Formats: sequence, structure tokens, C-alpha cells
Amino acid sequence: MELTLWTYEGPPHVGAMRIATSMTGVHYVLHAPQGDTYADLLFTMIERRDRRPPVTYTTFQARDLVGDTAELVKTSVREAYERFKPDALLVGESCTAELIQDQPGSLAQGMSLPVPVVPLELPAYSKKENWGASETFYHLVRALLQPLAPAVGTVREPVMTVVQREQRRPRANLLGATALGFRNRDDVREITRLLHDLGVDVHVCAPHNATVADIRRIPEADFNIVMYPEVADTAARWIEKTFRMPTVKTVPIGVLATREFVQEIGQVTGIDVQPLLEHERAGAAQVDASRSLLPWYSRSVDSTYLTGKRVFVFGDATHVLAAARIAKDELGFQVVGIGTYAREFARPVREYAASIGVEALISDDYLAVEQKVSELAPELVLGTQMERHIAKRLGVPCAVISAPIHVQDVPARHSPQMGFEGANVIFDTWVHPLMMGLEEHLLHMFRDDFEFGDGTSPSHLHHAAPKAAAAAVPVREAVRPSATATGTFIPTDAHQLIAPEAASAVGLTEEENEAPATINEAPVPVTSTRWLPPAEAELKKIPFFVRGKARRNTERYALEQGIADITVDTLYDAKAFYGR
Repeated sequence: MELTLWTYEGPPHVGAMRIATSMTGVHYVLHAPQGDTYADLLFTMIERRDRRPPVTYTTFQARDLVGDTAELVKTSVREAYERFKPDALLVGESCTAELIQDQPGSLAQGMSLPVPVVPLELPAYSKKENWGASETFYHLVRALLQPLAPAVGTVREPVMTVVQREQRRPRANLLGATALGFRNRDDVREITRLLHDLGVDVHVCAPHNATVADIRRIPEADFNIVMYPEVADTAARWIEKTFRMPTVKTVPIGVLATREFVQEIGQVTGIDVQPLLEHERAGAAQVDASRSLLPWYSRSVDSTYLTGKRVFVFGDATHVLAAARIAKDELGFQVVGIGTYAREFARPVREYAASIGVEALISDDYLAVEQKVSELAPELVLGTQMERHIAKRLGVPCAVISAPIHVQDVPARHSPQMGFEGANVIFDTWVHPLMMGLEEHLLHMFRDDFEFGDGTSPSHLHHAAPKAAAAAVPVREAVRPSATATGTFIPTDAHQLIAPEAASAVGLTEEENEAPATINEAPVPVTSTRWLPPAEAELKKIPFFVRGKARRNTERYALEQGIADITVDTLYDAKAFYGR
């Protein structure tokens, strides 16, 4: 266990809170000290919910430790049931309460309450938030569905056979959307619309807005869709094994993945999905005929500016794998780094990283991520709110693609990541930081132009341009040296080397001035370089998307040439050298 300033995930009981908060009629009794009630703010502040999470804390204090804290648990459970009348109770403990070993789940089970009680044993010192959400959802689903399980060996009829016999549309369950998930609410809405267009009805969405009765209706559907494996994969695998329900596992983030998702729906249900795929064909030239503009843009002339841009991707495994594929295969970016903080899903991330020739970063240490970003010098960072802060410090554009998130990543408007409309949102979110960054640098590069000065009139009113503009001197001409009457060149800018004084000025004869040196000292090798202020200012005029490369090339050139202090001339000499 490490002490850290920032963390990608909270303890596992926060994951359990996400499940309880997502559902209706489920209450969570958490054995925890008073200080652990901070988690309420995650939901009311970040997601701007109008009510507190359905959580009752035992809130024991130091003086309670000398007494019977087990009785405090029972009292809290009883009062929570009598006050909220939930349809199911989750009972667990925080990382602090785990040290007391009161076993609150077992205590609650022994109270003979008239509702299902699901005990949660979440090891707080070895697991984290997403794992806690996954385990909570799995145990809740299993506790509610186990009594409904068919006999071992029961064969489930194919979806097409059942649908034709009952003369109805196929029904699907959407599994995995939770509170505090990245755009989960909007993804559910978008996938529901996509399924409706395919002729598939959404039967249950869980845990998002689900009730206990909804969980019990899950086996009535024809198949399950795992939207977020971090939360729903374990529960979906148990349902598939117990009820023989097919599972669609393709995560529809990006145009290519959404097309594969639609094809998998067609394979499971027997629906002819070709009409929709043809309408949404990749690279459709008709902008008004397709819901997604990303394929059209990827084939446009404008997109060539972004081709080959260096991208670093980090976040939860689901969004990282999807984002890396979109960046590489749909936008033509170069993925120079990829990683995740979700150690439970490290294997698929490592496998994909190996397939594109990079090494995956599996770490929940934001300092290691910052170091990797600095080393790789990407031109765009796709990550969490942590990477947004890192990229801001390094001066690199960033787009958030994954939790953890901040309030600005929970927009009031419809802003999904999944489906064809999600591809549009991704296109806007990723491309605009790069394009707007270019515009900002163009403004900076041409800031000396009279049309960009303060108080400048509109450009079409050329007669109103400031008269001082006529006397403007080009930047490169300002550094030319001038000659004095005696022929000694005096530099006019700070980056020029100081010229030697004339011989007569120091009392030397012409012969003494021209005499060769008699001592030849061995040159001292240059091991480090220093940017002089004028050179640093000139470097900042270079657009951000090539500035890092320009800096590295100049420093390498200076070391090879034995130059310790980098001047403006060194910068342009390096440019000419590597531009051959």
C-alpha cells in the first residue's frame, strides 16, 4: 500500500456504492468510521445528482472500539430497513472497518430480515473500485437469480426459434452501466436507439436505473450485451453458464467496432443487418446519409493534417483499447504509448500493445504515467482527468476518454461514446484540440503582423491599418550584424556572439594580432546544452506538434558540434542540417 496524492480508483466499497446508487430500491449499509462518508460527494458533486447515495453508515468513533461495534452494525441495519424499506440490502465494510473484523455481512444475514441481504466481502487493501463494482453486481445478480436457475443440463432454444414461435422482436439486456461511469447514461440511450433500429428491444438495463424486480427478469431476455466488461463481465459469464444465455461482448466504441457489434447482433438474433450497415458503411461520402461523420472526415483532404500524429492513450482497459483502435485504424494516428490502471485487464492491453509494437504501461501511479508521457513526447494525450492535468503541465493537447472524471466530463447534453453518434462525439473531442491548437500557434507566429495588433480594425478596411506597420522589420532581419566605421561588426541581437575588438583598440600591432597561438589546449567535450533566452523564444514560435522534435534535433546537433549554448543560429543550423 502506497501513500499518493491522486488515485485512479477508490477503495472497493466505492465500487459497491456505485452499484447501489445506480439502482432503485437497493440500500447499502456500510460499516465505516465517520471520516469515510466523503464518498457521497463523488456522486452529488461530480454527477450533480439531486439526492445522496442510498447508503447508511455505522459511523463508529474511537470510543466505540472499546465497546460492542457488532451491535452497532445490527442497529444500523435494522434502522436502515425500517426507514428506507428497500427491496434488497447490501452490507459491507470500508477499509478502516475491515481491520476490526466485525463481519457485518454475516451479522446482517442472521437478522432474518424480510428482504434479500447480500453480504459483501471486498478486500480493501488488495483490490480497488472497479473490482468492487464488479463483485457487488455479480453477488447481487447471483443472490437474486440463483433460485430461478434451471436444472443442470437444460438446453436453451436458439434465439431465432423462440422469436419466431412467440411472434415478437428479440429482447436484449444491457449490462454494466453505472453511476460515475464515463458517459454511461448517454451510451445506454445511444445503444437503445441503435438496437431499436435493428429491430431489437431492450428488456433490462442493469445496474443503471434497474430495480430488484428487473434483475429477476434478466433470464426472460434472449441475450445479454456487456457494455462495460470492468463491471459486468463476471456477472454475464455466470448468467451465460447458468441460464445458457448468449452474450454479445463487442464494445461498440468507434465506427469499426460498432459495425462489428451490429454484425454480432445479427449472428445471435438472425436479423439481416446488412441494410443498416450499408446505410452506415465505412467511408460513406454522403454526409447527410450517415449518422457518423468520422469515416467521411478520415477520407477528406483536411484529415491529412492529422495523419501520423503521435498519440498516448491511458485509462480503463475498455476505453483504452477502443481509443487506440480508433486512433490507429480510423484516424491514422500513430499510437506511441498505451496503458491502463486496471490490473485485472492488463493482459488484453499488453496483447494489443505488442501487436502495434509498443510496450504497455500497467500502473496506477500517476507519476509513472507523467514520466512516460514526457519520454514519448506525444502530440495528443487521450486519458483520464489525471492525464488532463499532466498534459496541461507539459503543454500537450488532451481529450478525456475514461474515468476517473471531473464535473466537466459529465455534460448535460447527449454526449455518448458508443454507437455511430458516439463516433461523432469522439471525432469532435479528439480532433478539435489539435486543430484549435494549430490556430492558436498561427496567431502566436503572426502576432507581429499589423492585422493582429491591439486596436486593429477589420482586415477588409485596409486603409485603416496602423501607419506604423510600414516600418515593421522582419524578425530574421533584426538579428543581422551592422558594421562600424572601422569595419568591426557589432551584433544587433543578444543571441549573437560578441565580436573581438579591433587590434588598434587594445594597443597591439598588426603582426602581434595575427600571431598564431603557441598553446593548443585539448577541447573539452560538451555533455550538456543550455538554451539561451532568444533561442528559447524562437523555439516557442514553432507549432506545438513539431516543437518537441525540433528541440530534440537541435540539442542532438549541438552536442555533436560541441556547442554548449544554443542560440537562434544553432536552431536554424540544426534545421538545415536535418532537412538535407
